Amino acid sequence: MSSAQPLAGRTGAGTAGANPGSRHLGLALLVIATAQLMVILDATIVNVALPDIQRALGFSGSGLEWVVNAYALTFGGLLLLGGRAGDILGRRRVFIGGIILFSAASLLGGFANSQAWLLGARALQGVGGAIVAPAALSLVATTFPEGRPRNRAMGVYAAMSIAGAAVGLIAGGLLTTYLSWRWVFFVNVPIGIAVALAAPRALGDSKPHPGRFDLPGAITGTLGLAALVYGLSNAATSPNGVSHWGDTKVVASLVGAVVLLASFIIIEYRSKHALMPLRIFRNRNRSGAYLIMLCVGTAMFGMFFFLTLFVQNVWGYSALKTGVAYLPMVGVIMLMAGVSAQLVPRIGARPLLLAGSLIGAGGMFWLSRITEHSTYAGGLLGPMMVTAAGLGMLFMPLTLVALSKVDDRDAGLASSLLNTGQQVGGAIGLALLGRDRAARVPGHGGDDPGQAFGPRRCAGDHGGIYRADGPAG
Repeated sequence: MSSAQPLAGRTGAGTAGANPGSRHLGLALLVIATAQLMVILDATIVNVALPDIQRALGFSGSGLEWVVNAYALTFGGLLLLGGRAGDILGRRRVFIGGIILFSAASLLGGFANSQAWLLGARALQGVGGAIVAPAALSLVATTFPEGRPRNRAMGVYAAMSIAGAAVGLIAGGLLTTYLSWRWVFFVNVPIGIAVALAAPRALGDSKPHPGRFDLPGAITGTLGLAALVYGLSNAATSPNGVSHWGDTKVVASLVGAVVLLASFIIIEYRSKHALMPLRIFRNRNRSGAYLIMLCVGTAMFGMFFFLTLFVQNVWGYSALKTGVAYLPMVGVIMLMAGVSAQLVPRIGARPLLLAGSLIGAGGMFWLSRITEHSTYAGGLLGPMMVTAAGLGMLFMPLTLVALSKVDDRDAGLASSLLNTGQQVGGAIGLALLGRDRAARVPGHGGDDPGQAFGPRRCAGDHGGIYRADGPAG
């Protein structure tokens, strides 16, 4: 990877659209970080409330999954369009519009009284998140001067990006326990209003770049990802040994995904107003950062999903206790994100990316050995802290590498691809891991992966929660 100077180097006309000296940088950082935290934590804050949502609205086990998937797919699938919207229309304007849309969708979700209403609100939340996330990251590049101020801002942004997942679990536990599942949606409304009101004062706007929206690319890309995730999530082998890879709906979904994604690449190659200009991948370091983020997203989403099911259904933790158990991880991630921000100018990104990857992988392996007889300190806290240290070292350098040497016209695209990697990686990872685990647990019908970690089914499973070999007896 590149050294410290290229990472903090010129981002095209990255600061042309803003005058940092005339803006309150502290308030700007607070606005951007709060928006990013709100969008990211929404991917997990709802997870804790899923049993209550299921009881209230009558979701089936398989239908309940779409409360999560409706958000993740629209969020990940439309991030590229959201990034280009900021480049074409102006990032501050798009940022505020996305916050308002996200808050309105949250309000609708809180008042939902039917399954279709809630799923529609979740999909709309994903659209708002897809607009806000890339605009927030590109606003860091256009608001903060190069060097230490931008590195510090990137460190805070990176900490919010990863800590949001754990904070969502904590907030979801508190709100569900003491108020109602509806408040996991309502809580976004006052926060969104505050951010939207503060943004015009705190943030400078970027100069809009003439262009057109690549709707064919947006449609084929989003539908292609949705088809891929749907096909993978339905391709598990059932408990009786019957493989579903040959099922008509699975084959049709996967073939459709290949056709749609191939069409997307062809459209982007030929279009004069491409949603994802392929020139963005000419920088090898940037392409590597996107690939790493894809893998990190797969690991992170799977870790939180399975650990939450395990500690609640096997160890008997409540939703609130589960959230509190994640607190040390949040602290370590934020600490190491700050440390990495200080180290990048001295040693560059490569050593941090290598060390963070190795430490994170080691922590994940240790975490995979957890059993029903493990203690919190040795089975969860220790490996969780190691994993958090590695992840905290990764996110800030990855963010800087992804935005290094990017022209101002492509800043939104570069940032949205980073977020897309995380979301798409997570969706694909859960589709594979969740269905595989559900299918291989004896006595589990496969409709609700969460039941794979029920107390009765997990008794005697000494193989660790990430081994899909089912209970021993």
